[in-house]
Amino acid sequence: MESYRTGGGEGRRAVWKMNQAESLIMDATERRGPAIEPREIKQEGDAGVRITWGDGLISSFTAAGLRRACPCAQCVNEWTGQRVLKPESIAEELTISDLSLVGRYAINFRWSDGHETGIYSFRYLRELGERE
Repeated sequence: MESYRTGGGEGRRAVWKMNQAESLIMDATERRGPAIEPREIKQEGDAGVRITWGDGLISSFTAAGLRRACPCAQCVNEWTGQRVLKPESIAEELTISDLSLVGRYAINFRWSDGHETGIYSFRYLRELGERE
């Protein structure tokens, strides 16, 4: 079982644990806001992710849907904010090769098409989940 420790200061420690069901679970004594703090991040098969938020909302994403929404500079013009990535260029069969936490605020995905530069903040993922 892998553990990821984050946070500082007394009463602000959070622990992310990789449990046997291959999900990341956060136990926190203090949260920065339950709506954008995930309680559990679970990869479902090769092509899905489910996030249970601190306020109980559950968001489910497909790999292809997340890849089409990639916020990186290769996929979105940094100056205009216009999406450069063409949604139709992403195959429905796309899978998640790997995922990792970025600090205490985001997830980075490595996709089966080789792309891996997108950093998906928890706030962005929450917004995407509320749109669906």
